[in-house]
Amino acid sequence: MTASNYIAGQWVAGQGSECLHVYEPALGQPFEELTAASVAQVDAAVAAARRALPAWKCTDANARAAYLRGFARELGTRREALIGLQMRNNGKPRHEAEIDLDDAIATFEYYAELAQQLPARQQDVPLAAAGFTSRTRLEPVGVVGLIVPWNFPLVTSAWKLAPALAAGCTVVLKPSEVTPLVEQAYGHIAEALGLPAGVLNIVNGKAETGAALSSHAGLDKVSFTGSNGVGSQVMRSAAAQCRPVTLELGGKSAIVVFDDCDPDQAVAWIIAGITWNAGQMCSATSRLLVQEGIADTLLPRLQKALQALRVGNPLGEDVDMGPLTSQAQWLKVAGYFATAREEGLTCLAGGEVLGREGWFVSPTLYTDVPVESRLWTEEIFGPVLCARRFVSEAQAIEEANDSRFGLVGTVCSADLARAERVADALEVGHVWINSVQAVFVETSWGGTKASGIGRELGPWGLAGYQSVKHVTRCLG
Repeated sequence: MTASNYIAGQWVAGQGSECLHVYEPALGQPFEELTAASVAQVDAAVAAARRALPAWKCTDANARAAYLRGFARELGTRREALIGLQMRNNGKPRHEAEIDLDDAIATFEYYAELAQQLPARQQDVPLAAAGFTSRTRLEPVGVVGLIVPWNFPLVTSAWKLAPALAAGCTVVLKPSEVTPLVEQAYGHIAEALGLPAGVLNIVNGKAETGAALSSHAGLDKVSFTGSNGVGSQVMRSAAAQCRPVTLELGGKSAIVVFDDCDPDQAVAWIIAGITWNAGQMCSATSRLLVQEGIADTLLPRLQKALQALRVGNPLGEDVDMGPLTSQAQWLKVAGYFATAREEGLTCLAGGEVLGREGWFVSPTLYTDVPVESRLWTEEIFGPVLCARRFVSEAQAIEEANDSRFGLVGTVCSADLARAERVADALEVGHVWINSVQAVFVETSWGGTKASGIGRELGPWGLAGYQSVKHVTRCLG
């Protein structure tokens, strides 16, 4: 057992009752054990963040920016170790793990720039009434709890941690119990940089730890990324304390392919949207709407391309897709394969778990899937694609929007005016046109409907950790 919790600038062993077994999903075997933080340790972490807040929020913006650039630099120096850990604990192919690390580095660098700009944004507000002046202060919201998922560790935590620190907040970070190791890098970096004790705290654990943090009266905000079920519990806890939340939740996103597309290019976009991270993405475009005029050409090519993907252990093979990250997720996806058979869905590729050690499934394509099918409506979180045909643009928009989720969408068309028109009509937070899911730190991330509340990344991510104060003075 290791001292895996970082509280008030010190590494301490967990004192909770639960043991966290960290697995290598390509083998289905554990390689590390951690003891969860106790409720008392969560209290200590929040108290440490509360003590550190007065000094940290008054720290010069340039100094905070320097710390953020330090995080970016130190992530780079740990590059190979962090990439290897992502491959081992998440099952990510190397090229995906590399992009994750680059994303985290870019996030810290971006928010360092925004931190430096904060003094210039504290500005006077013109008033129509004479005899008064008013000025705006953008202040840190306070102590925030950050709860992050297992599918993109390091990245999701950077999306929350960097803007929170830039704004002047102090934080308590809870990684997923499935992938708790890579986030420890942030604690080690904080030590190396001399970040003041209590500004960053890390507590590990399962549901008990997460509940103790999200319901803690000492927090001023909670930011959560994960499932809708847990997100609703976090929201209830926040409601009891009347405090703000940011929730980045699930998705059941559509990719719309019009018949003027190059079919081979469309296949590449489709595959990227459903097999990246083995489909374990809230943004996975798992509903394929393909226009009648291209369907008979596209679907056979897509079938062959999915069947040709190399699935295996990223640490020992040259692979396109690795395993699912946990046994629980593997069993969930296997359950959807069984549901598809019960529903009599037409399977063009995959539809089965792979007979090898580890938690592998085949990239899967079902066609002519009814809109009432569970596979069409529910988030699977695996490389499972469901296809339907459409005739008109209006039909494509209607069926794409017919979902309780609204995270992202993709539009593929050579007619750019049409693509832009459809993008504007989709009820989601982010749309790609003729592209893979390229996510840039300058843009926003978040969704509509049941996909969440609030936005991360860009200036919107920073605003999520700020409160607005106006100071109005009478001149008379």
